Amino acid sequence: MNRTLHTLWVIPLLLLGLGAAASAQQSTGPANGAAATVTQGEPVATAGAAVPAEAPPVEAPAPAAPATTTVIFTTALGEIHIAVETERAPVTAANFLRYVDNKRFDGMTFYRAHKISEDGKYAIVQGGLQGDPKKVYKAIAHESPKATGLSHVDGAISMARLDPGTAVADFFIVIGDLVSMDGNADGSDPGYAVFGRVVEGMDVVRAMLELPRSADARNPVMKGQMLAQPVKVTTARRAPK
Repeated sequence: MNRTLHTLWVIPLLLLGLGAAASAQQSTGPANGAAATVTQGEPVATAGAAVPAEAPPVEAPAPAAPATTTVIFTTALGEIHIAVETERAPVTAANFLRYVDNKRFDGMTFYRAHKISEDGKYAIVQGGLQGDPKKVYKAIAHESPKATGLSHVDGAISMARLDPGTAVADFFIVIGDLVSMDGNADGSDPGYAVFGRVVEGMDVVRAMLELPRSADARNPVMKGQMLAQPVKVTTARRAPK
């Protein structure tokens, strides 16, 4: 039977049934002389019937975390695992991964360990290619913390540079929160380009703070901060998926 015709037949039958039920209710009256009030549109609760519980509210799914790629530095002191922010800092991340994929970081060193506070709670550890002309690529555009939303918190990795737009293949890892390196919101100080964070191996990074220093430094500003025996990176590879 046509669905529409079937529906048209069913509705009058239902109405007829409801009318008959109402007549029966009027003739017999409510049980035990109790009054019954039914508001139109509300379900009738019978004695002993369970009232359905309200369903718990459905929580909205959490937003997906920004995409990252993990890189593992293998050093004489242990491994350092870095989550590279490929989504939030695409230019800087792509530059870093280019050095990794072409094995140009193999043999690099961590050469500087600078305690900003005397107890080492705040510090930076710096590494890279130190301008090796055989290995460095061209400088990249500067991605400021204001643009990426990343910050110099404990474990952050950021590009070393002179002026904005001069960073190539040297970087530093932050110990403690050094958010002053993020720059100013008005852009007068663009800060340094954070592009990832250490997710494993901060004990290795902190151990470098306690290594002997050299009395010499190519840059006088870094005197007393250069490691007498830089920590060599034997390999730098993307972590297996």
